[in-house]
Amino acid sequence: MPLPNSLPRWERACLPALKLGLGSDKGPAGAPRPPPLSRSPQKGQSNRARRGGVMSGWDTSLQEEHYTSEKAKVLSSLLTGGVDAQAGQGFILQQPQAKVMVTAGENLTLICLASGTAGPGPVKWLKGWGSGNKTVYDPRNEDPSSRVTVAASDSNTDFTIHIRNVQPEDMGTYYCVKFVKDVSGEDKLFKRGDGTEVSVQAKPSPPLVSGPEQRVRPQQSVPFTCTTGGFFPEKIEVKWFKNSNSMGARPPQVTVGRMKTYNMSSTVRVTLEKDDVRSRLTCEVTHPTLPAPLRGRFQLNRILRVPPSVEVHAEPSPAEVNKTVTFTCLVKEFYPAQVSVSWLENGIEIEGQNVSRPLELPRGLFELRSRVEVQATEEKNGSTITCTVVHDAQAPVNYLTVLWISNPTLGGLSNEFQMNKGASELLGWGA
Repeated sequence: MPLPNSLPRWERACLPALKLGLGSDKGPAGAPRPPPLSRSPQKGQSNRARRGGVMSGWDTSLQEEHYTSEKAKVLSSLLTGGVDAQAGQGFILQQPQAKVMVTAGENLTLICLASGTAGPGPVKWLKGWGSGNKTVYDPRNEDPSSRVTVAASDSNTDFTIHIRNVQPEDMGTYYCVKFVKDVSGEDKLFKRGDGTEVSVQAKPSPPLVSGPEQRVRPQQSVPFTCTTGGFFPEKIEVKWFKNSNSMGARPPQVTVGRMKTYNMSSTVRVTLEKDDVRSRLTCEVTHPTLPAPLRGRFQLNRILRVPPSVEVHAEPSPAEVNKTVTFTCLVKEFYPAQVSVSWLENGIEIEGQNVSRPLELPRGLFELRSRVEVQATEEKNGSTITCTVVHDAQAPVNYLTVLWISNPTLGGLSNEFQMNKGASELLGWGA
């Protein structure tokens, strides 16, 4: 039976698909064939009418009813993509890269190749799938400032994209997706590739070693911390050294940072020594992205303070009346070099002079000499001479001795000197 010629054009476009279910003598696939109509004339029906109603075993009304039903099914299938009509038959999107590893800052190429034919509609790139997906590339909304560009803009089979300056936040699975337009003109998902999983390796930042904010004295135990961040994957190793000697430290603490990267912190305790002026701590970081370890360093003299030892002595002692006595203040083995020296006679400041600027010793410590001259008059016998030392802006410390004068009229030392000889020795090491 020929199909009606009065169908609208959009319906007649579907007729090739309807041939799957409408044959001259066959029912639709999987549907039972209706029984043949009786050839016995019925009352009130002519033979001509009877012959017109048989038509190869199908009743005309049944054919038209079946056509209408199948037409609706095919149209529905075409609109929802359920039937591979001529426009979508054999269409395939291939993403040959199952997994890709790239280092942060580098460029990334994601390959997508198409074969077969499909209806009109764009091919987009999506990051992720489901409700949380993000459109990475849409040919209809290209942004010149975007890091994402298409490799072949005029190709109907190559939908490869390039991503510049890849960052850790770019990690995820990327899908190449074909859309087709429905009768309303909206894009509907048609097919997608298998996806490419992108992992981004990020190098750790240069290690930073920090210590106490204030200077500390020898024999004090203080913590030092080594930090680095922005790395991926998580695995990282840390070693500590004092000069060339390995040190024990707690396992590093690794935490999740911004943009899917990790941060690391490692702490070690160090007991400072007087000779640590030239010592150095080293934090050595090893990571899969590094061809060689990264090192952070800390010079211990940045936080070390070595207080001076001080000696004060007089020459000559005891002194003859009216002779000049030279008092020397020797400030030894201190660090840092900032030091000042002043002199007092019985609590009153007197003018002294520095014989030398701070002199650096082989171990990195410093030494300084200061002197003052006092006239040994009779009334000054027993006077207290004080050397006041201020080191590195710390509280002043006094070191004192006593001026002794011999008694020429008696041919020997004054009685006062004899009585206070022991006290003079004690006062010579004031604090």
